[in-house]
Order: sequence, then C-alpha cells, then structure tokens
Amino acid sequence: MERAHPGTQQIAPMEAKLVSGLPEDAGWQFEPKWDGFRAIAYRDGDAIEIISKSGKTLARYFPEVVALLAATPDMRFVIDGELILPVGDVLSFDALQQRLHPAPSRIAKLSVATPAQFMIFDCLELDGESLLERPLAQRRTALEHFHLRNGSDGLLLSPCTTDRAAAQAWLAGSGGALDGVVAKRIDEPYRAGERAMLKVKQRRSADCVVAGIRRESNGPGVASLLLGLYDDAGRLNHVGFTSAIKDCERDAITARIAPYLGGQGFTGKAPGGPSRWNNGREKAWEPLAPELVVEVLYDQVTGDRFRHGTRILRWRADKAPKQCSMDQLVHEVRPAQIAAII
Repeated sequence: MERAHPGTQQIAPMEAKLVSGLPEDAGWQFEPKWDGFRAIAYRDGDAIEIISKSGKTLARYFPEVVALLAATPDMRFVIDGELILPVGDVLSFDALQQRLHPAPSRIAKLSVATPAQFMIFDCLELDGESLLERPLAQRRTALEHFHLRNGSDGLLLSPCTTDRAAAQAWLAGSGGALDGVVAKRIDEPYRAGERAMLKVKQRRSADCVVAGIRRESNGPGVASLLLGLYDDAGRLNHVGFTSAIKDCERDAITARIAPYLGGQGFTGKAPGGPSRWNNGREKAWEPLAPELVVEVLYDQVTGDRFRHGTRILRWRADKAPKQCSMDQLVHEVRPAQIAAII
C-alpha cells in the first residue's frame, strides 16, 4: 500500500451552517452528525490517502483504516465520511486526538489495540468518474451500492432519512450518541468548500460552580468563567470555561464575582499549565470561593470536561454548589447507540 500521489486532486469538503432547527419544507435529506474526524478518503489502485477537513493527511495516523480501504474490491473511488473510534464501550473523541502522535511505534500499537472505523455518508467519485455534479439522491444510491460491495465492520454506512420527524427523534432520543443532525438538499450537487448543508447541534446544559476566572488581556474585565463539578470523592474539578462574554454583560459579571476573589478555587483538577494544545503557554487565572453556580449550555464532553467553550444560560442562586456533580455530563456515544440509530 502507498499513499495517493501528491498530485491527486483534493476535494474540499462540503461544510454546514449552524441553524437552530431542522428545515420544514420538502426536498431535504437528514443524516446523523457523528462525533469524530471528518475526512475524505481516496483510492487509486494501490495508492490510498485520507485527508482531513483542514487539508492534512490522516493516513499515517490511521494505518488500519488505510488497510481496510485497500481491502475493498473497488479499486478507484473517493468517499466522504467521519473517522470514529470505539474504546471499550464508548466511541472516544479523546482517543482520536491521541492518534495524532509523532511516534510511528505508538500509532502502530494503538491501531491494533483500538482500531478506528470509517462512517461514510457521500460518494464523490467511482471508477474514475466524478459524481460531484450529480444530485445527492443519485450520489446516495451510488454510495449504498458501493457499501454493499465494500462494507465491513470497519467501513460503515451512515443512515439517512427524508422524514423530518425521524430526524427530530434522532436529536431528541440519541442522548450522547450524536453531535447533531445535518440536512442536505436532495436535488443539489456536492458543493465542495461551501457551507451548503444545515446542521442542528446537540445542546445540553449543566449547573456548574464558578471557581475561577480569566481576565481580558487588555483590561481588568472578566474574559471567561472557569467551571467546576464535584466528583464522588468531593473534589471540585475544572471541567471547562465559558465562551467570550458579551461587552454589555461584562461589567455585571465582573461585579458579581468580586466578593469571591481570592477564594479556594478548585480542590481537584485545576486549569492552566503548558500543553501541546496551547503551544506551551500557561494562561493566568484567578481562583474564586466556590459559591456561585451558573447553568451553561455545552455540546460535547471529552474525558471529564467540556470539549468547547460553553454559553451562560442563567445564574442559579437557588442551587447549592455541592449539588453540582459530574454525573450531569452526557458522555461519548456507545456502540449500541450507533447500532440503534443505523
């Protein structure tokens, strides 16, 4: 096996625009939005490549996926999908991130111990013929035929529906199984590099203790709140932060936290410290007495913390900090949930 020739024409993934609800008019196909690494896979004979949304190769990090693509009866194709990775009884985004490692020996070990899977949802080329200009309905038919010939335990076909109620049920009943639902026009071509799809993301809320802050780089105002939850041992662990605070709300938040400055802060895992994710820079933060509770919106959990910044919903003066526990978090999808959705 070898990676596709560097001159292979790369296709920019069609992307999605975030919306608050699924479209109600006719002519849409709905698909689960899986929580993994978006990728386009290319095969031209023995040459195979897997390209991320940012245009970088993922093939060296997922040799087991390269191997399963090389084992397909079809010799020439381009397919769009999501790399997902089961570890034990969950699909782990954290385990995917750990694969982006410089040591080939570690990658080889993990590819055997915890093999990834490829969940495919679009077919862009078959047998040297581009399908980009064909409508989604035809591409989906081609994809289903491709999967019938080539599918395996590691090469999975993502489900789809034209029934809005069924898609809404995915959102309502999937728990941590999905990152959301995507809507695509049935009659449109593959619009590479454009935000031509719509996505509705899962939004969940949690009541958190405000145990620290970070200030603006150019002033004394609060830039973000640092959030904590209590574990079974009674330790207050850092689990994330709030996204950018609106200017119109900053003064009120700065005044609200002032009486609690200089408090104990976190008693378990704390924020800060250099890492490969912040380029080795430690960001300063200030501890607060853990007495304020805020309800926040979040999308996904990785490990025991929010993957992205959260949004403030409301302050919870009615909630005791000790009531803010880790069991509120909806964790990563379990393979059984995928089986139910498919």
